[in-house]
Order: sequence, then structure tokens, then C-alpha cells
Amino acid sequence: MRATDEKNHVSVKAYAGTTGILLAMNVAQERREGLLGFALRREGGNREAQWLNGMITFPGIEHEPGRPLSTEQAPIQKFRWSDYRVYSDTAYKYEVHPVYGTPESPSIEDGPAIEVRTESVRDGEHRVLFNRAAAASQAFSRKFPNVDEELEKAKEEGRPQELPDEALAWLSRGLLEQITEFITRAADPTWALDIAIYEYELPVIVDTVKAALDRGADVRIVFHAASGDTQTEENEKSLAGWPPERLRPRVTSSIFHDKFAVLSRVKDGKRDPVSVLCGSTNWTRSGVYLQANVVHIAESTELADRYLQLFEFLFGGATVPQTREWIDSNDPLPEDPLPDDRPMFAGFSPRSGQKDLEAFVAMIDQAQRDVLFCTAFDLDDRIENALLGAPHDDVLRIGLQNRPSVITGFHRDRTADFVATAYFKEGLEGFLAEKTRQQSGILIHTKLVVVNFTSDAPVVISGSHNLSAAASGSNDENFLVMRDETDVADCYGVELMRLYDHYRTRWFLDPDNTDPRDDPCAGRPPNTLCPDDRWTTNYFEEGTLEAADRERFGAPVS
Repeated sequence: MRATDEKNHVSVKAYAGTTGILLAMNVAQERREGLLGFALRREGGNREAQWLNGMITFPGIEHEPGRPLSTEQAPIQKFRWSDYRVYSDTAYKYEVHPVYGTPESPSIEDGPAIEVRTESVRDGEHRVLFNRAAAASQAFSRKFPNVDEELEKAKEEGRPQELPDEALAWLSRGLLEQITEFITRAADPTWALDIAIYEYELPVIVDTVKAALDRGADVRIVFHAASGDTQTEENEKSLAGWPPERLRPRVTSSIFHDKFAVLSRVKDGKRDPVSVLCGSTNWTRSGVYLQANVVHIAESTELADRYLQLFEFLFGGATVPQTREWIDSNDPLPEDPLPDDRPMFAGFSPRSGQKDLEAFVAMIDQAQRDVLFCTAFDLDDRIENALLGAPHDDVLRIGLQNRPSVITGFHRDRTADFVATAYFKEGLEGFLAEKTRQQSGILIHTKLVVVNFTSDAPVVISGSHNLSAAASGSNDENFLVMRDETDVADCYGVELMRLYDHYRTRWFLDPDNTDPRDDPCAGRPPNTLCPDDRWTTNYFEEGTLEAADRERFGAPVS
């Protein structure tokens, strides 16, 4: 949901996702003089109205490092800020107050106010939910300060070193419940559940699926299987005792990388698909709790039917070459990557000719305002070049890549690359040691591109597809393309910006990293606010990408 308001030559535009709200501010040129930042006030969610907090303050103002500060005293010196302490399907009101005066005596002035409601995880055609995962490390350390001590004690006593249940639930942020509640909808023999899965391990999910089978639901599973493959061994262990007629090992020399489930009503022995669960989340401990992942549930008979058709072919025992031929014939991609008659479509792999990669490139190349992305593994060169863009073009390009590459930690000004997986185990100045204990080295696991997010016609590409040659021609993959769905785009874009802003901030807080750009507030102590309006300089310099950021995310101001 989006909303805008303007007052006293200050505007605000809100983008409300499922568990985050992005606020984009703008001010008229004549209101820049003396602007120290923005104070933000929020009410809603059964909470009293309160000033929101920042983390840094003006030079010379006493402040306990790592302790949040009210934006009345420590205003936001950005034209874009996000609130992630919100709940789904909840109404919120935000007041944006420009701050003038002096650092010692700030003056809070009247400004615009907007009301928005976050997206639901219970109702609606599309339900999109991200976990908190490792990107929540600092908040995690504040919320669970004794975790390290408890883990060390467990180690000394010879017990498994597991995070407490409440910590895991906090990291999941409801993502696990989205999966298990979807499965539980297969309540009796009038329901069918068809699962295509790469990693089938997490006990609570395994038990929930088995319970559906025990209730009489018609449950079938296609799972990754390869000779001598450890993942196959894990899958077979989790599926021990299952009726063999309900299982189909997907024998492949690559990977069966799908993670989707189709829910259908059953009448006269025939499936009538009603809903599909998809996204990037493997059904593992790391996938649910530690890696940045998404679950997307589409209450769409059309989309569910597309996934079910593929499942039926796979369950029938199709080989990889047969599957490629079937997808080529039955899941052709539109010649126009964004056709008017197909604003939403599902795509599958493996397919011939890498036509999906060509379609992704064509979609990215149509960006006129911005490209946001969050990707996990090595990308095809064509995808990387499309995300990278032409030198000095005016498209905002903001994103993360889990592994180092030409687009790793790509910032809108094409400088200061950073690696999202850089952990600071000893903590940073004013920050706490990170304790989420991610062991796989994969912090970013989403495969997500949003094109023209700030427009009224955004394009979202999301799924299991890693945007690589292997994902196109060898692996079993799936993806959704969604156009003109601003509510869906907000769910993805707001969360993508959470991940980006988190890792970007962590990179700059490392004393070994510096921003090569000129600091308009040069001379101030590290990690402090600018004591005057110089912080706005780059945002109002014609032709800068900071200015484009302010103008595109924000709303016009009179």
C-alpha cells in the first residue's frame, strides 16, 4: 500500500510491505536552509504515539554508544528511512516533522502525516513474507543478550549448541508458520498437497506434512535425488516410512532446486488447484531461520494450475531431458517480456536456449527509474551486465549479492563495493557482537529483482531461479514475474531495502572501509550527524544520483 501527503512544503510518501514501511521525504528548495533532518512520530499497532529512534547524534552531544535516540534529539539525516518494527495487516500513522534550530536546541516544526496499512499474511491473493534472518544481528543481540553464554554452557556440558526456541521464532518472523499453516490446510481426504522440494529436512515441517498424510489428505512429494549426494541422503532420511507410491525421487546430475507446494481440492478423484506456495526458502534450519529468504503464497487457481501441471509431469517419472522438452512446449515465455495480456506468469526450468535469461535481461533493460536486487550465487554475465547498467546512466541501482562479483554491494553511485557476508564477530564501535550463528556462509539467499519499484508499474522477478546458466538449462527451477502489482512490489522492495541498508551500514561502520565520495560535512567526528544543513547538499545537486533517489522515492513538493 502506498500513500502520500504534503504540508508546509514538506512531502512524504510511504511504501507499506508486510513487515516494513519505507518513508521517503522531500522538501522544497527554500526549506533546505537550516534543515537538520526529520523527526518521525508513529502511532498504531495498539501502541501509543511515540517518537521513533535513530542511532547517532550530533557531535559534542553525550550519547551512550549503541543506545537508540529519539529523532527529536537525533533527527534522520536522510530522505529515505524505513520502519521495521511493525506488524502485518496493521494500520499505522506517521508524522514527519522537519527539524531546524541548533544541535543543542532543535526546533521541531509541523509537517505532513500519512496513514497506511501493512499487507496481510492471512488474507489476499498474494501473501509475501520474509524472515528476519542474519540481517537482524544487532537487534538479535539486543533482544537475546545471553545467547553466547548459554551456547558456551551447552558446549561445556556436551549438549547440542542450539539457539533457544524463542530466538529461532524471532528470526523466522512467522515464515515457518506460513509454511506449516499452508500444509495444515490439507485437512482431510477432500484435499491434496503436492510438494516439489530440494531440501526436505526441518523436523517441524516434516512432521506437519506427515500429519496431513495421516489425516487422509492426498499428499505426494517429488524430491531431489542424485547418486552419492548428501542432500539425497538427508531427504531419504526425512521420508523414511512413507508409502512409496506417494514419493518420486527426482534423479538428476544437477539439482532439483524447486521448493513449491500446490494445494488442491479433491472431487471424484480429480484435483482442483486453489493455491501455490513458492519462493526461495529451503525447508531447512538455515533456510527458515538464518538465511534471508521469502515465502510467497498465491491464492490463484491459474498460477496453482501451472505449478500442478509441472508437478504431474515430474511425478510421472520424467527425465531431465524430457522435462526440458515439456517446458519448452508447455511453458513458453512471451516474446515481449512484459506483455499486456500476461501481467503475471510462472516460468520453469530446465529449458532450452536460455530464453529465461534473455527475458530477465530484457525486463531489467526496460528500467527507467530504478533497479533493486538481492541475489545469492554467481549470476550469468548477461544478468550482471544488465544489473550493472551503462556507465553514468541515471537509473538507480541498489542491491546485494551474497558472493563477491562486479555487483557485490552495488551502490547507487557505483562506488564503495562491499560484501554482504562480512561478519564482525567482535562487534563494532557502539554495536554488539553478532550471535545468529550462521554457519553455511550464505546470508543472502533470495533471488529477487524489482524493476521500476518507485513507479506505478513495477516489475518483480522472484523464485528459486538463481539467474544463472545452470539454473536455466540444467537445474529444476521456478520463478514468478509480476507486473503492475504495487502492493506485491512493496512487500518485496521494502524488505530488499532492509537488507541493503543493513549491510551497507555495517560496511561503513568497519573502520577499514571508507566512502570515496566527498563528504559535504567533512571534519565531523565519525558516526555523528552533520551539525547543519550541509548533509542535504548532494541530494539537491542537479544530476547526482542522490538527487534522483530523493525525487524518485519521494513525492513532488510544491
